[in-house]
Amino acid sequence: MTLKELTDAMNTFVAAMGWYRDDSPFVQSPRNIAISLSLEAAEVLEHFQWGEEAVPAALAEELADVALYLLQLAYLTGVDLEQAIMDKLAVNYRRFGPDK
Repeated sequence: MTLKELTDAMNTFVAAMGWYRDDSPFVQSPRNIAISLSLEAAEVLEHFQWGEEAVPAALAEELADVALYLLQLAYLTGVDLEQAIMDKLAVNYRRFGPDK
């Protein structure tokens, strides 16, 4: 699947839950989604809190949560995530590439 297809699937789910409605108790604002993204990323750390290994299925679930919130934050803020990733990789190659 492409990032667009994943974003569309995420939006379909959020809409089906009613979370994009104005009267939703779970306001889908960029601020709220950014907070949720950070919280889910911290949950990834829990899987490594007391060791070097994580249970793959449990880790996959947390990583999926992070990805879903990331896709939604990009969607809500109008960020072209594919382009942002490619731009950042180019910056990283310039900063840390093999010629450095």
